[in-house]
Amino acid sequence: MTRTWHVRTITDAAQARIATARLAAACQVTTVERTRLVAALTAQLRQCLTKGGEWRVGVAVTLSPGGGDFSVEVAAAKPRPDDRQPAWRASVPCAEGADVSGAERAGDDPATLAEALFGADEDAALLLERLDEQEALVAFHREELHQTNQGVLALHAELDAAGRAQRELFDAEQQARREAENARGRLTFLADASAALTASLNHEAIVRLLPALLVPRYARTVDVWLFDDVDDALRGGPHPAAAVLAARRGRPQYAADHPGNLPGVDDQPPSALDPGRPLLCIPLVTRRASQGVLTLSPAEERWDADDAVMLIELTRRASIALENARRFEHNRDIAETLQRALLTELPTTPGLSLAARYLPATRGLNIGGDWYDAFRQPDGSLITVIGDVTGHGLHAAVMMSQLRTALRAYAVDGSSPGQLLTRLHLFLHRLRLDLYATAVIARFHPDDPTLTWAAAGHPPPVLRTPDGQVHTLDAKPGAMLGIPLRQEISDHTVPLPPGSTLAMYTDGLVERRSQGIDPGIRRLAEELGAFHPAELDENLEASADRLLHPLLHDSEHDDDVCLLLCHVDSGARRQRARES
Repeated sequence: MTRTWHVRTITDAAQARIATARLAAACQVTTVERTRLVAALTAQLRQCLTKGGEWRVGVAVTLSPGGGDFSVEVAAAKPRPDDRQPAWRASVPCAEGADVSGAERAGDDPATLAEALFGADEDAALLLERLDEQEALVAFHREELHQTNQGVLALHAELDAAGRAQRELFDAEQQARREAENARGRLTFLADASAALTASLNHEAIVRLLPALLVPRYARTVDVWLFDDVDDALRGGPHPAAAVLAARRGRPQYAADHPGNLPGVDDQPPSALDPGRPLLCIPLVTRRASQGVLTLSPAEERWDADDAVMLIELTRRASIALENARRFEHNRDIAETLQRALLTELPTTPGLSLAARYLPATRGLNIGGDWYDAFRQPDGSLITVIGDVTGHGLHAAVMMSQLRTALRAYAVDGSSPGQLLTRLHLFLHRLRLDLYATAVIARFHPDDPTLTWAAAGHPPPVLRTPDGQVHTLDAKPGAMLGIPLRQEISDHTVPLPPGSTLAMYTDGLVERRSQGIDPGIRRLAEELGAFHPAELDENLEASADRLLHPLLHDSEHDDDVCLLLCHVDSGARRQRARES
């Protein structure tokens, strides 16, 4: 079916619009599609009326078993040659079973046109109602979307806050971890440095150790000012004023052009000796008074407060180590002086040469217990003694002097070595000083070619015969002197031909912690047997030095060392003496 209308006026346009709407309704075009089609046609007709002239509106309906097509075309009735605008066309689908015949009968009847107009308005109203529903639905969805957006924004804000909190917690954890690592590093350094400082009993070594420990980790420079006497603390000298104040007040001082704000430290103006360098002056305080000042400059621009606290504590421990070292050195010097003062000047005896050596311990306060002695008895025999008092220091040195005096008193009546040791044992036992002693006593008689000796808990002497053989005199020694045991110490004799050499010694010469004492005695016997007889005859002093060297050169000795060599002159030496 095809219908055509010619439009010149607005009335013609209204009739064509209404007729088209009526036809679309008759062809069962959906309300929405029909309303859109009529609205688009109305707009197109307005444009045509604006341009003027005559326009043709054509409707074509094509039906098929499955539906149809409703098409509208608007074009100029008489196209002009210069008009290149194409005709306007619109098409909507028709429903199956459309009544095209009813649409044709509608024609141009006024009643039909009015009905179509009202139908179109109803369609518009229905469309508006649906549009209102759609708008309400859109508003509902828009509100939901807004709420969702608000929730998403709130979630993003919470996530951002959680992320910031997590980052802050992570930064705080890292900071705490770094602080813990630094604190552990300081504690580890303090423990290691304290162990190194207290391991030495030499105050000069401790002074040298402090810069090695602190530079460059905790300080750029380190200066240790030790007082020789109390007046040194009152004399400034070339030392910074802050160091003098630290010595006088006994408190750490910080000298710089800015406040240090260090705990337990007083701030002072910068040092005139070096104004551009901050200085931390810490007194080396002991229980009695300051013994010096430790002056440090920072490794960086400023001191860290925790580092300063650690350095003050380290200085306190260094003060204790220095005080202990100085006290130890003082006591050692006293003990060694007393020990050497009590050692006997060896007597001169015809036919018998004596050589003695005393070496204090090279490490620790292990001096004061070893001793030797040699003196004559009324019958002309010579008593030689070597012994060792348990313990060390002044107490052992005093005990050694008492034993030496008691032994000389007991020997006046001509007692044998065994009797002398028995009396010394009773002497120590009755004193109950919790000190014990070991000793070897040998007696030489100018008219007797035998050696009488006795031992009490002491390393056995070794005897070198003229043929170069060395014998260890270890026959049935007594127990240690002073132990709670009743004992009678026996005498022993051994032939003593001319040219024989007896070596008496203390355990410091032969004993090593890793080897024991027996290997050392064998080494001593080997070294003594390696001597040429003429060496012992001619220069016993040099022989004593030569004997000590191989036994002590390879290690520090932790104990005193005493050696007493007794050499019976050979006939060759006496012959040379008579000839000269």
